[in-house]
Amino acid sequence: MKTRKFLWQLAIFTSMLLLASVFVISSRHGEYKSMAGFAQGTTYHITYESKKGEDLQALIDSLLADFDMSLSVYQPRSLISRINRNEPGIAVDDKFKAVFDKSLEVYRKTDGAFDITVGPIVNAIGFGSSDTVSVDSMLIDSLLQFVGMEKVSLQGKTLVKKDNNVILDVNAIAQGYSVDLAAALFENLGIKNYLIEIGGEVRAKGKNERNQRWRIGIDKPVEGNMIPGTDLQAIIRLKNRSLATSGNYRKFYEKNGIKFVHTINPKTGYPVISSLLSATVIARDCMTADAYATAFMVFGLDRSISFLKENKYLDAYLIYADEEGKFRVYSTRGMQEFIDEQ
Repeated sequence: MKTRKFLWQLAIFTSMLLLASVFVISSRHGEYKSMAGFAQGTTYHITYESKKGEDLQALIDSLLADFDMSLSVYQPRSLISRINRNEPGIAVDDKFKAVFDKSLEVYRKTDGAFDITVGPIVNAIGFGSSDTVSVDSMLIDSLLQFVGMEKVSLQGKTLVKKDNNVILDVNAIAQGYSVDLAAALFENLGIKNYLIEIGGEVRAKGKNERNQRWRIGIDKPVEGNMIPGTDLQAIIRLKNRSLATSGNYRKFYEKNGIKFVHTINPKTGYPVISSLLSATVIARDCMTADAYATAFMVFGLDRSISFLKENKYLDAYLIYADEEGKFRVYSTRGMQEFIDEQ
């Protein structure tokens, strides 16, 4: 179901995040420190105002490593991997519960367009932790019987499956939640100005070292636009909000002349073919933004617009192709506060 790592992916960057190493910027308020690293099979970049000059990289790395041991399907000993293998006596932790509860909420709100039980199909098509297998309609139909969040429930600290073949894949929401956890750490430390980016998901609080809103670039969703920041569609000036993007133009694989992308429609089991090229969502928390950005790619343009009109707590910037193949943009009214068009 995750799209941002595959064909038509929309990249997120800031000029602050292009640096690969830690650096310090002087400020009349305090030092602005930046850090970068690897987590969840991707990179992270964080910039924050440090009143006391403390280096928080060790704390962040520890937080993200602990997060992986709960929710990473690529860690064989993680909590979610053990649940997927149906190991007995596994008690879920608070991180798993938070992601599961939000996933169920968005699943219901989107009528199943967002569904973390799509794991078996993700694996079969070749975007999960298993080896790719030959994909045909018979296989997809056989796997669809294990898809649907009504087939799983939390009973206390135990995840109960109606069928042991149900496999969870939280990649479409987990990185957003990891941003939320890093932001919570900063809040507990009293840090008022920061920008956190993990795998393209972003949370911005306060202002940058120039006393301005944090600037996030949205790349044009064109094939071959491989370097973030090279060809921008827009700049978002973000403050006290979270942002996530789903799209499918950068990464894909081709087999027998067919391009497979990673927006899996949980209803059909097949990758989505749509004029909607990317969806950028702004919400109070990054977990929510992450989940809905994925759901909109499943919805397509018209249904996404209808959903946004009915759910004013979300703002979105949708890039789509018209009948002539030209880029067009739909943005919510609230999004106008953040957008600086190029």
